[in-house]
Amino acid sequence: VGLFGTSLGAKASEYITSGFLVIAAVLSWVAFFSVGFGGGEVFTVPVMRWIQSGGLEASWALRIDTLTVVMLVVVNTVSALVHIYSIGYMHHDPDRPRFFAYLSLFTFAMLMLVTADNLVQMFFGWEGVGLASYL
Repeated sequence: VGLFGTSLGAKASEYITSGFLVIAAVLSWVAFFSVGFGGGEVFTVPVMRWIQSGGLEASWALRIDTLTVVMLVVVNTVSALVHIYSIGYMHHDPDRPRFFAYLSLFTFAMLMLVTADNLVQMFFGWEGVGLASYL
């Protein structure tokens, strides 16, 4: 949305990103009640085969367990509230679409960090959080 902020407009960028984050927060709460109170099952959702060389195979996957759903609730709920608060707080800034793009990048990196299935994937999430914090 931030890439198309000039064509969409500032208000559309704010409301689209905030709306999707509210939906993500609600879905995180649904996952929290189904996984957190559902017996503590561990789900691994394979996304793609990432590295394959000889006997080495590393896949990009999302790990969903009790700790992950707790962190999903925290990250998505706080991020949705920050997005909603920022609509009013940043109303005077002419670069609102860029701000919301960076804020959404931070949220994505944090979600990648907490749903990582391996250390390399977690490292990418960690570095993404650092990059988005710098921007």
